[in-house]
Amino acid sequence: MEARYKLLKAGVPDKDLISKSNKMLYIGLTFALVFLISHFHVQYTPAEQFTAEPHSAIFDTEGVQQCPSALPPPASPPAPVNLWASLDLEDAVQIRQWLHAPERKLNLTQVDTRYASSDNMLYNLEAYYPSKAEALAYLGSPSSVPRPDRYARVTIHHGARLEPVIKDYLVGPLPVGPQTEMHELTSIYHRNDIPFHARGIAINNEIIQFLGGMMAPLADATKELLGSVAVGLPNDTLSLHPSAPFSFDGEFRRLWFQCKRNTAGSYLQPLGFFQYFDMSGTDPSQWKLLKIVYNYQIFHNTESFLEAFHNGTLRRLPSRLNDTTDLSWSSRKRIGLQRDLDHLPGPRSVSFAGLRFRVDRKLQYISWMGWGLYLGFDRDMGLSLWDIRMQNERIVYQLAPQEALAQYAGNDPIQANTAWLDRYFGMGAKVGNLLPGYDCPHEAVYLPATTHTDFGIITREQAICVFEHDTGRPLTRHVGSVDGEFGAARGYVLTIRSISTVGNYDFQFDYMLHLDGTIEVRLSASGYLQGTFWDSAQGAYGTRIHNTTMGSVHDHVINFKIDLDVAGVKNSLLHTSTSQEEVTQPWFDDDWGQTVVQQRITREYITNEDDALLKYPSNFQGGYAVVNKEQTNKWGVPRGYAIQPGYSPIHNTVVGSKRLLNNANWARYNLAVSVRKDSEPASSSMWNANLPGAPLVDFHNFFDGENITQEDLVVWVNVGTHHLPSAEDSPNTRTSTASSSFFLTPLNYFDYDISIDSTNAILLTPPKEPGDAFTYDDYGVKPAHCVPEAPPLFEYYG
Repeated sequence: MEARYKLLKAGVPDKDLISKSNKMLYIGLTFALVFLISHFHVQYTPAEQFTAEPHSAIFDTEGVQQCPSALPPPASPPAPVNLWASLDLEDAVQIRQWLHAPERKLNLTQVDTRYASSDNMLYNLEAYYPSKAEALAYLGSPSSVPRPDRYARVTIHHGARLEPVIKDYLVGPLPVGPQTEMHELTSIYHRNDIPFHARGIAINNEIIQFLGGMMAPLADATKELLGSVAVGLPNDTLSLHPSAPFSFDGEFRRLWFQCKRNTAGSYLQPLGFFQYFDMSGTDPSQWKLLKIVYNYQIFHNTESFLEAFHNGTLRRLPSRLNDTTDLSWSSRKRIGLQRDLDHLPGPRSVSFAGLRFRVDRKLQYISWMGWGLYLGFDRDMGLSLWDIRMQNERIVYQLAPQEALAQYAGNDPIQANTAWLDRYFGMGAKVGNLLPGYDCPHEAVYLPATTHTDFGIITREQAICVFEHDTGRPLTRHVGSVDGEFGAARGYVLTIRSISTVGNYDFQFDYMLHLDGTIEVRLSASGYLQGTFWDSAQGAYGTRIHNTTMGSVHDHVINFKIDLDVAGVKNSLLHTSTSQEEVTQPWFDDDWGQTVVQQRITREYITNEDDALLKYPSNFQGGYAVVNKEQTNKWGVPRGYAIQPGYSPIHNTVVGSKRLLNNANWARYNLAVSVRKDSEPASSSMWNANLPGAPLVDFHNFFDGENITQEDLVVWVNVGTHHLPSAEDSPNTRTSTASSSFFLTPLNYFDYDISIDSTNAILLTPPKEPGDAFTYDDYGVKPAHCVPEAPPLFEYYG
């Protein structure tokens, strides 16, 4: 039934009583009157009296149909198996039982007991991807080519050995059976051993107990000097925050800690008290304090610090007003006056005709408007995309984040030492459930993700969201007076999102598909700054953002791997640039002179890996594309995909720091291109963070002079931000400015702009008589009109 809306409060009479000549004037004046009355009311009503009047009180919705279900229609994957899916629960349990069996002789400590550093423990368990050749053979003919054998990658901390070590193993084929074997995995690394000192902080109870023992003798001093204490108890008013790296080459394991107030947003509550501990080896009783730094004074043990504290020779930091009276400023609790009309809920997206993308939840396969892809998910970096096709032609084999760097600067032991590589923490393991209606629109479809860590098996049911949205701007448009040139196409985008919280920062990964064949990858950051204690000597390294807090300058650089297969596996790297030229043209007369200054295009192929460590040109005059020289479009031009910078196309500022000597060489460039190899699956490893002097994966080793003409190529692209903090980063950094992106966009890949295929578009025809209305063709896609399902009340499960 057609919907009938009546303005109940405006009192609009029946339309038959209004003549055509004055109808619009009447309605316009009525709306203006309603607006003025409501606007006056809002401006002069106190905020506490605001009431949100539901729309049903204004509009009569009698007879309006219910909108279609918000569930996505089923998808049709090209193959009945997701080769890059996480291990399922059954596989993971079988592998754990197999590893714990006495005949393995691994002597593993059970996951439900408290680990010690001196134990053998299963640290990580995840699917190991098949070789690309095997995967493509299967995808090319899934009905006749057997699925590749499945394997798991297993990481074990052998802490019980005389010389503790970490080892990676391949376990398979799966499912576990008589043929299952276990082999050490070293082919993907640039050194054969994984030092035990490169491990992460897996045994929290040991560290808490150790730090509590170290802090207890200092309780009186910290209470007087810092106003807080920490002795390893739940009610401690101090918390200790470490920096990284913990080691240079695996020979030691030493950590700097800074004291911060134990309150909401403790990252912004730093205190000028620093300690350096040696935590080498597996016996916490042998760990020791190396230094205390307070107000630029260095003490090599607790006794010397306490002696200075008690005898009056300690130079104390000056007291500052209000530095302990109100700590709520670093929390996210709302403050300030309520903004005009902010008592009303904001607009939300509704797919009135039903969702337009398809999902296979079991296989984690998504299709939309000619696009199709599988999802992958791992412990290290989380969400990845595989076998991305447009119109059933593969464009990208793999699109996956590799590493996230944050390097700080400052005039204190923490900030000057900090160079985080977040793969070490497990950005996938730290993906949380998304907040419905806040992290993603109400009608988003949520998908689960499973990781297998030392804690066991963790599945988050709302780890990934998928939604289509209107960008609010046309994808293409033109106003013209000639028949066939006046029209617009709506700008719809499909977004696939996950958010990982690593320590103080939240990283939002967005993969966005566009109607014209473009893939947009955007990384946004929010959360808390890693603040430090402010004094005037810190001025060159940041900005004071509160009474005793400074935000330090730092770089965020995030690396992505893109295995492009443009019109086939064999591709080349095209560099296109523009430059200025001055030429003489004989057809110009003397009015202007025959000299013309203009720009010209230069196209050249980069043929050697060593020349493919790249930065964007000045003024962005040029760029890079992966093309297939042997496949052309209808016009004889090689088909390709360009890599275009989006927001904030940066690389790391600092080169040569020992904290990042060789473990993040990928961060020195905007992008790099190498020959794809199964032995080079990632630009980093979880242990690179603590091995800057001798990393497991040295990115520069990928570049050894190989030919990159018509080879299977991988593009490594960086996004990020040069973060110069400001007061507006308190309490949290905003995604509006802390965002970076790149685009993979067709370059002569198609014969025309394929977005012209969209029927969510309009074509207008000029009137034959002046003053008449334009006629139009909307291709039969009319605006849908229905009552959407009520959004559910907010619920969240961690």
